[in-house]
Amino acid sequence: MVADGRSPITRNWIKMLQPLGMEITLVSTFPCIEVEGAKGTHILPVAFAGLGGSQAGSAGRKKSSGLVSRFRRLAADLRHQLGPWTISSYIPRYLEIIEDVKPDLVHALRIPYEGMLASATPKGIPLVLSTWGNDLTLHAPATRKLGAFTRRALWRADGLMSDVRRDVSLAAKWGFNPQKPTLVVPGNGGIDLDVMLTSAAGVMHVDPPVVLNPRGLRSYVRSDTFFKSIPLVLEKRPDVRFRCTSMAGQPEAEKWVRALGIEKQVSLLPLITQAELWREFAAASLSVSVSTHDGTPNTLLEAMSLGCLPVCGDLESIREWIEPGVNGLLVDPCDPAGLAFAILRGLEDDTLRESAARVNLGLVRGRAEISSVREKVSAFYKNLVH
Repeated sequence: MVADGRSPITRNWIKMLQPLGMEITLVSTFPCIEVEGAKGTHILPVAFAGLGGSQAGSAGRKKSSGLVSRFRRLAADLRHQLGPWTISSYIPRYLEIIEDVKPDLVHALRIPYEGMLASATPKGIPLVLSTWGNDLTLHAPATRKLGAFTRRALWRADGLMSDVRRDVSLAAKWGFNPQKPTLVVPGNGGIDLDVMLTSAAGVMHVDPPVVLNPRGLRSYVRSDTFFKSIPLVLEKRPDVRFRCTSMAGQPEAEKWVRALGIEKQVSLLPLITQAELWREFAAASLSVSVSTHDGTPNTLLEAMSLGCLPVCGDLESIREWIEPGVNGLLVDPCDPAGLAFAILRGLEDDTLRESAARVNLGLVRGRAEISSVREKVSAFYKNLVH
């Protein structure tokens, strides 16, 4: 498995696969500690890994200066521009690992930059690529070099896993042979409903109502739209409270709160644990995520699982899960007034929230529950190996 070893997504994948008795060796593209369930871990920090850190991993632990925030943005731009050029220097070490492990199959959990490195996997060893979120809508078109490396990785791949059907179609335009096997499953390896529901057991929607923003600060999420919508909501419902994860100590978020005079109604939370996030969803009435690029966000599936009405940017990928007015609400991610209207509608329509909670839990059970994902992934792997 070629993946970011720090990521909860990677760890969830390994946990999901363990009952299948597979022997997993992890090639991590970021420095990390040993990952439970992996037989061995090798670090190949391609594309200046660790230079800028991750948004989720760095936000909210302590107050960040504007200089640190600017450095992170610069580091992210540097990875986009120069990251692909670093891959060739890691290929010899990657091939040594392949020769030593002799894997039956290689799976890269996203294309930039794990799939780009894994495209050096020798022929005869099946290579599976996962597309995750915005691999093909944001990263691949970002620079000519990223586009070229994306095409090379998809051309080499023997199978493709995507978290949305949209990416299966897009992959064909970026070099993937549509005659090869594909599978659509959640990019996080599935939702363990039993663990999640047990963790949030006993937590009820609170009064006054809470609107949760679980996305933190990301380049493709319109935080400006979110914050600008808050005063418009408060004009009609001054009792509503807003909680925003992974934004404590972030100058951008603090600036919006001060400028709009909404300090009393908005709580900027630090990075919280997975179990704490689940309890936040269970207590909130609405979850807001107004992104311009996305696949199937983990936070969308978590909100759906825990009875929190999703209000999302109107994207093709999100429509694979949300039917507007039935099990969620979709908005123009650039329209604060439209978002405020949707938030107010969701808060005031008890019937919609209750009906959507039942529909969404059924959707997650049928399409994203970890045991069914495990069966599908196992069959997919075996088909490629045999």
